[in-house]
Amino acid sequence: MAWRAPDSVPSRRRAKVSVGAALSSLVALAVLLASCTPKPPPLRPYLAFVADQASNTVAVVDLAKLALIASIPVAPGPVQVIPRPGARELFVLSQSGTLSVVSYPELKVSAAIGIGSAASSLVLTADGKVAAAADGASRVVFVDCLARAVMGRLRLGGEISALAFAPDGKTLVAADRARNQLVFIDTGSRKVLGEVQVGKLPGPIVFLPDGSKLFVADTGEPKLSAIDVAGRQVLSHIELGSEPTALVMKPDGGELIALSRDSASLTILDAFHDYVEQEMPTGQGPVAAVATRDSARLYVANRDGSVQAIDLQNRSLPSSLISTRAGTSPAALALTPDERLLVVADPGASSVLVLGTSPLNTKSKPKENRAPLPLITTIPVGARPVDVTIPDWSR
Repeated sequence: MAWRAPDSVPSRRRAKVSVGAALSSLVALAVLLASCTPKPPPLRPYLAFVADQASNTVAVVDLAKLALIASIPVAPGPVQVIPRPGARELFVLSQSGTLSVVSYPELKVSAAIGIGSAASSLVLTADGKVAAAADGASRVVFVDCLARAVMGRLRLGGEISALAFAPDGKTLVAADRARNQLVFIDTGSRKVLGEVQVGKLPGPIVFLPDGSKLFVADTGEPKLSAIDVAGRQVLSHIELGSEPTALVMKPDGGELIALSRDSASLTILDAFHDYVEQEMPTGQGPVAAVATRDSARLYVANRDGSVQAIDLQNRSLPSSLISTRAGTSPAALALTPDERLLVVADPGASSVLVLGTSPLNTKSKPKENRAPLPLITTIPVGARPVDVTIPDWSR
């Protein structure tokens, strides 16, 4: 009888059994790894405080519960809400001329300070001891934050459009749009130190972190002016593509971002050498922006109802891929202290929108970071919310 090779079917069956066992093991391993993957920690109970201009209230939103928990009556026309450094209280400026002090955790007005017949441009020193605001068009009012009382008034004439304290709090700078100048004021004596002529209709002012230089948006022409603070003299006029309406200094101080609500772009400038590095497209009418603490990402709100995340390190160009629809006309932004949530005030919809933020991988390619921000929820707060802040107060 001729020799015949053994039947190979059992071998094939053993191979099938081995492959099936391997697949089962991989599936089991994947399930195990998924179960072992740590879940993100629960949202911290930060509170967002929202100035509702038309309902004369400050809305309080619990960002752990994602719900409105209080609505605090304040003086008519609140337009700014600012946490006072070193204290658990908020200063709320109303256009009607009153500065309301909201205490935490009581969540009620504990003091009301009269500024004048009209008020704007509230600023506080970094130590939280002194505040200043414009009374009408021509006077600056200084407030002792500890005593909760007016400590002096200074008439400048002209038309005050913006105020800014130097980082050390010793100097207050006022933009006078009627005279196209900046006025330097000594905080302690409340006396004028000098004036500097700048461009047309000076507006928002920002300082370098070390206080050596400031920038002012010349809102009446496409230009910024850079000023040497100690010498009180113009260092340069920086030409832009459109009239600037808002300025954001990166936390590291290396770059300045200029927004123009009449355009669809923003400008990134070298803050040390005073030149334009790049112009980047945005949505139509960028009105507000906030940067992360590491200066890696910038969030921009646009009048067309979109919010964009810009990778400042890789300079990823914003596009529809990284735009999130955020109501009808967003006006202000605030990040939670842990930077997990972005809260957007939308006066057109009388609500705030809560967006999630994903970690930015600075080692990845730019395209890998091009993803829309997830919209978590929309919360009605009051009529015409125009400002929002989120203090580092966890209950």
